[in-house]
Amino acid sequence: MIITIPKEYDSKFRFVIVAAARARQIQTGAPPKLDLKSGKPAYLAIREAEQNLIGYEILDDKAEEGSDD
Repeated sequence: MIITIPKEYDSKFRFVIVAAARARQIQTGAPPKLDLKSGKPAYLAIREAEQNLIGYEILDDKAEEGSDD
Protein backbone atom coordinates (compact mmCIF):
# COMPACT_ATOMS: atom_id res chain seq x y z
CA MET A 1 0.00 0.00 0.00
CA ILE A 2 1.39 3.40 -0.96
CA ILE A 3 0.60 6.18 1.48
CA THR A 4 0.66 9.83 0.49
CA ILE A 5 1.05 12.17 3.44
CA PRO A 6 -0.65 15.53 2.77
CA LYS A 7 1.29 18.77 3.22
CA GLU A 8 -1.04 19.78 6.08
CA TYR A 9 0.68 17.23 8.34
CA ASP A 10 3.96 18.58 9.68
CA SER A 11 5.46 15.09 10.14
CA LYS A 12 4.94 11.42 9.40
CA PHE A 13 4.58 10.84 13.11
CA ARG A 14 1.59 13.18 13.37
CA PHE A 15 -0.04 11.49 10.37
CA VAL A 16 0.33 8.09 12.06
CA ILE A 17 -1.01 9.37 15.40
CA VAL A 18 -4.07 10.96 13.75
CA ALA A 19 -4.78 7.85 11.66
CA ALA A 20 -4.38 5.57 14.70
CA ALA A 21 -6.79 7.66 16.75
CA ARG A 22 -9.31 7.59 13.89
CA ALA A 23 -8.91 3.81 13.51
CA ARG A 24 -9.72 3.46 17.21
CA GLN A 25 -12.87 5.54 16.70
CA ILE A 26 -13.96 3.34 13.78
CA GLN A 27 -13.32 0.19 15.84
CA THR A 28 -15.60 1.47 18.59
CA GLY A 29 -18.47 2.17 16.22
CA ALA A 30 -17.88 5.55 14.54
CA PRO A 31 -19.14 5.51 10.95
CA PRO A 32 -16.42 5.69 8.27
CA LYS A 33 -16.30 8.84 6.16
CA LEU A 34 -15.42 6.84 3.03
CA ASP A 35 -17.17 3.91 1.38
CA LEU A 36 -14.36 1.49 0.54
CA LYS A 37 -14.26 -2.23 -0.18
CA SER A 38 -12.01 -2.86 2.80
CA GLY A 39 -13.69 -2.62 6.15
CA LYS A 40 -10.44 -2.68 8.12
CA PRO A 41 -10.36 0.29 10.52
CA ALA A 42 -6.64 1.03 10.00
CA TYR A 43 -6.98 1.06 6.20
CA LEU A 44 -10.07 3.27 6.35
CA ALA A 45 -8.39 5.68 8.77
CA ILE A 46 -5.26 6.01 6.62
CA ARG A 47 -7.33 6.76 3.51
CA GLU A 48 -9.45 9.30 5.43
CA ALA A 49 -6.29 11.01 6.71
CA GLU A 50 -4.82 11.10 3.19
CA GLN A 51 -7.89 12.92 1.93
CA ASN A 52 -7.89 15.37 4.87
CA LEU A 53 -11.27 14.14 6.13
CA ILE A 54 -10.00 14.00 9.71
CA GLY A 55 -9.53 17.15 11.72
CA TYR A 56 -7.03 17.48 14.53
CA GLU A 57 -5.88 20.19 16.90
CA ILE A 58 -2.41 20.79 18.30
CA LEU A 59 -2.61 22.01 21.88
CA ASP A 60 -0.01 24.46 23.11
CA ASP A 61 2.00 23.74 26.26
CA LYS A 62 0.16 26.34 28.33
CA ALA A 63 -3.23 24.72 27.67
CA GLU A 64 -1.85 21.30 28.69
CA GLU A 65 -0.28 22.68 31.90
CA GLY A 66 -3.53 24.40 32.90
CA SER A 67 -5.47 21.12 32.78
CA ASP A 68 -3.45 19.66 35.70
CA ASP A 69 -4.68 22.28 38.20
